[in-house]
Amino acid sequence: MKNANNNANRQNDRYACKKSTLGDSGGLSRRDFIRSAGPALAGLTIVPRYVLGGAGRTPPSETIQVAGIGVGGVGHSQVSSISQQKGTRIAFLCDVDDVYAKRTYERFPQAKRYRDYREMLDAEGDKIDAVYCGTPDHSHTVIGLAALRKGKHVCCAKPLTLTIHEERILAQAARAARVATQVTASSNTSDAACRLCEMIWGGAIGDVREAHVWSNRPLWPQGMLRPGGRDAIPKTLDWDLWIGPAAMRPFVAEWPEGDLALRQVKASKKPRPAVYHPWNFRGWWDFGTGALGDMGCHHFNHVFKALKLRYPTGISASASQVFDETAPLASIVTYDFRARQGMPPLRLVWYDGGLKPPRPAELESGRELPGSGNMYIGDKGVILGNRIIPEEKMKAYKLPPKTLKRRSGTWGEWVEAIRGGEPPSCNFDWASILTEAVLLGNIAIRTDKKLTWDAEQMQFANNKTANEYVKPQYRSGWSL
Repeated sequence: MKNANNNANRQNDRYACKKSTLGDSGGLSRRDFIRSAGPALAGLTIVPRYVLGGAGRTPPSETIQVAGIGVGGVGHSQVSSISQQKGTRIAFLCDVDDVYAKRTYERFPQAKRYRDYREMLDAEGDKIDAVYCGTPDHSHTVIGLAALRKGKHVCCAKPLTLTIHEERILAQAARAARVATQVTASSNTSDAACRLCEMIWGGAIGDVREAHVWSNRPLWPQGMLRPGGRDAIPKTLDWDLWIGPAAMRPFVAEWPEGDLALRQVKASKKPRPAVYHPWNFRGWWDFGTGALGDMGCHHFNHVFKALKLRYPTGISASASQVFDETAPLASIVTYDFRARQGMPPLRLVWYDGGLKPPRPAELESGRELPGSGNMYIGDKGVILGNRIIPEEKMKAYKLPPKTLKRRSGTWGEWVEAIRGGEPPSCNFDWASILTEAVLLGNIAIRTDKKLTWDAEQMQFANNKTANEYVKPQYRSGWSL
């Protein structure tokens, strides 16, 4: 298999020397003219760059040509959401599984199809404005880097990457490319999220020293052992490409009868008997990031903004049924943060697998904590979600002025940024911080040790084993 990094570099050189193609009228199209003129054009005109497009921008008058990679699972709904944004067109689709991607192919019959994202970017690079990536976690980085190195705007499903080293690399590449990036975490610019920030910053519950976040995930098998044997690979699936940079393993289609993992599948809200693909990749450390990685970025996007968090200094975890290859059945992860920006030190606790924080005394009798949620414990009260509890205290509270800008959500923000607007709220720089938090938690789960994290040096000061999980080991033929 060709090295994706070298391939991308060769193509970058090729496109740098390539002449602009002819438009339908026989001359240069406006898109090609702007792309070829780029900064030179900007230097010769007083018209703002966001009006003309310019380097890394698509003019408001032009359609954004989008390529979707990994469109069979969550990618189906997310690509559909992108297509609903004014002035966008799903022009290319890429997936390693023809059957899983079938409904997306049928939803966008005009889109040209590919199996290998590298072939698509090489062949259609000058026709693509933006790339969406909805593949399993382990291939986000190689795909995202390939797109960024070609100057494409990129939207990636959460979490941003599988490892800490990768998220740092992607964030750096995005800054260098100067394009619009976005990760699909729950919006922190919605009215509900902004109101939470305004309440906490306005002192609604005093200084917040403790926060709790919990999720009803996993909805897929975790805490399992790898099944034996191998099955024939369907001709409609490119297993080698699906594995990508991870270590190769035999394809096994479904869990055998009697396996404990199959019981989890049958008990879930979305019963899927697959071992790895589709859907169930999330429980395997080689391909996914477990319940914490899947849902942590959603919840943390609000918590980190409201509490002005960046990198924790201490992380510890307790979990049930932890095996070398798979995320646990349930876990509790504790993060410690230093004082910052006028806020005191904070302890943040994560729960999954049906676990929840202790029931607060402020919660009304007969009312239970929801299946998933966020809770903030302050010196003067408690916020559940974005409301003070008990409800009578919320009713007596006067909401502060709306000082934060409410924005258009994940897809609207990305498209606005592509057209020259302000950066998306969950761009790769911010998403890198959220992703690092969930990955640090997973490392604490895997080591079962209290860890001390040095974010600047990107290493654990007290555990050599934990440091081995910071950077991925790619199989031969794959690199960054």
